[in-house]
Amino acid sequence: MSEDFAARAQLFQSLHHRPQLLVLPNPWDAGSARMLERLGFSALASTSAGLAFSLGRVDGDGAVTADETFEHIRSLLAATQLPISADLENGFGAAPETVAATIRRAAEVGLAGASIEDASYDPAAPLYDRTLATERIAAAAEVVKSLPRPFVLTARAENFIRGRPDLDDALERLHAYDLAGADVLYAPGLPDAAAVRRACSMTTKPFNYVAGIGKTRFTLAELAELGVRRVTIGTSFVRCALGAFLRAAHEVLDHGTFGYIDGTPTVADINALIGR
Repeated sequence: MSEDFAARAQLFQSLHHRPQLLVLPNPWDAGSARMLERLGFSALASTSAGLAFSLGRVDGDGAVTADETFEHIRSLLAATQLPISADLENGFGAAPETVAATIRRAAEVGLAGASIEDASYDPAAPLYDRTLATERIAAAAEVVKSLPRPFVLTARAENFIRGRPDLDDALERLHAYDLAGADVLYAPGLPDAAAVRRACSMTTKPFNYVAGIGKTRFTLAELAELGVRRVTIGTSFVRCALGAFLRAAHEVLDHGTFGYIDGTPTVADINALIGR
């Protein structure tokens, strides 16, 4: 492991212990990663959805392989000097041993952290049984303990985005993942401020809130007041970019006009952000 990646890992761990809220944007390719670095963000997180969309695949059902994911991660790491945490979906397999191998691989490529979710991709049973889900996080945590440098392990309870919106079950899962050794806890799609506050109050570890899922719209100041210590952008940046792209395409197809060009950045503007 290079000294550069070790330094990134040390920085990433320290960012979770400062008083300020840590905001992690989610680039979907090397260019967006470099622009986010130049804008002034202190660390990044990958997005499995953004990668899937860029490959012409749907998100959420394991359509992207581990090899494809790690090839993408290497491109992000090469494009920026920031610490990066990766969205590794469900660890690319059900068995705790598979999840452990995925986390070991994540550390070897130079990631500063990664998230593991408890989604099974089985429509009949979309979440892994809580016992198995906890064993998977415990196996990942054992790998993290064996590493020669820090690695921030995030555990995700997927109830509210997998059709099982049971808050008590989600919180019990987070509590189990906390005890199993996760460094950050994460339950995307929590329905309201009260649910976010409950999730934050049940642990001394950082709770991650993701922007853009569900109807809730909080400011960073409001999230900090609720107890949130880390915020990810999730898919909302890539969806915002694709939304602008689709509106422009519809304008050309439906109206034959090019009004979308007004207000867009120039090539020189983007070159200035991407160039070293």
